[in-house]
Amino acid sequence: MIPELANLSTSEAETVLKSPILCCILIAGADNEIDQKEIKKAIALSQKKMKRTSSRLQQFYQMLGEDFEDKFKIILQEYPVEITQREPLLISDLSALNAIIPKLDRSFAKEFYASLLEITNEIAKSSGGVLGVGKIGPEEARYVQLPMIKSPV
Repeated sequence: MIPELANLSTSEAETVLKSPILCCILIAGADNEIDQKEIKKAIALSQKKMKRTSSRLQQFYQMLGEDFEDKFKIILQEYPVEITQREPLLISDLSALNAIIPKLDRSFAKEFYASLLEITNEIAKSSGGVLGVGKIGPEEARYVQLPMIKSPV
């Protein structure tokens, strides 16, 4: 366990650890289809964050990045395939961060929240726009700013 999560319960730490994957699933599935391009982008992002993230988040993303694709697929299977059933569950699970983030070190919480926003933006851009790159579609736009999570700023 990383030091920043040490004062959390096991379930709270698990929620924090899987929240980047939940963000990926929420944004990738917002248009009712999680395509291979979005999954590949999520995997690439996790690998990028393992290498280029601030020292405070690097250990977090190294832990998350190990077997990321397997973790992604396992967590995805925990949710319904039907978007009308999946989205409310994802939103509820991500909303749980509102009770957890205040328990984190303020600096780490800010970096963590900013990294979630970066993830949602990158995933949203991965399959929209001209030739499937660069534009955020209206379905993704509803969630890309993570309105269900209060900013720790």
